[in-house]
Amino acid sequence: MTADQLRYRRVMTMRQRHVRPPTLDDLEPAWQTVHAVLEPTPLLSSTIAPDGGLKLETFQPTGSFKVRGGLSAISALPPDQRAVTASAGNHGLGIAWASARLGRQATVVVPEHSSAAKVEALRTFPIELVEHGADYEAAERYALELGAAEGVSFISPYNDPLVIAGQATIGRELDSQAPGELTVVAPVGGGGLLSGLALWARSRPGVRLAGVESSQSRGISAAVAAGHIVRVPVGDTIADGLAANLEPGSVTPGLVAAAQLVAVDDDELRAAMRWLFAHHGLVAEGSGAAGIAAVLGGKLDIAGRLVVVVTGRNIAADRFAKMLQGS
Repeated sequence: MTADQLRYRRVMTMRQRHVRPPTLDDLEPAWQTVHAVLEPTPLLSSTIAPDGGLKLETFQPTGSFKVRGGLSAISALPPDQRAVTASAGNHGLGIAWASARLGRQATVVVPEHSSAAKVEALRTFPIELVEHGADYEAAERYALELGAAEGVSFISPYNDPLVIAGQATIGRELDSQAPGELTVVAPVGGGGLLSGLALWARSRPGVRLAGVESSQSRGISAAVAAGHIVRVPVGDTIADGLAANLEPGSVTPGLVAAAQLVAVDDDELRAAMRWLFAHHGLVAEGSGAAGIAAVLGGKLDIAGRLVVVVTGRNIAADRFAKMLQGS
């Protein structure tokens, strides 16, 4: 048995986390917290569809929507409480940015072979950065172990009610930016963003949601189909932010069960990244372009105005240049 497997057994024996599902009552406090710090991101008109729009979370100070959930969760901690989290990069950046802004302490655990661009950005913040494990699941197991210590709180990138409520603030901005009937499309890995949008949509008639997974990591759709968390194979993909199994007991599958769930492969993601750059001059990482890939591939049922959430831009410049050149 490997060290990571032993650690996983120890963590699961030590405690099985109970996470309460978020409620509508969580949305207003999250909105007040996020709106006080972050400007609404633009909704850019696009030829992706008639009356199509791109919600540009790439304009966030960390380059990703994850800063919303980070602010929401960190602001609720006691000032002397250290936050610990696991991340493929963008959630860690959100926690790091929020912690620096609010004067809190944080530990961010990332896999050993994480995106160089994201790790380089994390090193600019006054946090403890730990590189551990071959993949996100190993990093998450280690962070859960650290989070069991006294005076420390584990903040999941997706399985956390305040993180989910923070991501729901995207929907609150769409209330004024895109009134009327909508189909909102977003990438989905652990499901924090899609869960937040689903929570918001409960009070917004005429909204349909679609979540786009990587074909190499379909944990959410498998959990929705089974009615409980199941382990799935996770393959290599340029959508590193979407590639992992879900934490046992995660609340997100139940929240996103009514959404359309589709998958795209890496060739489709690369085509979507090129499309965003060619048509709008936008840089998006693989996971950030997943919604675009699904639309270009004709994989979605769309009613009303289409809004695609472009979730992140954090990709190394040399890697993005090679991708544009088709390599």
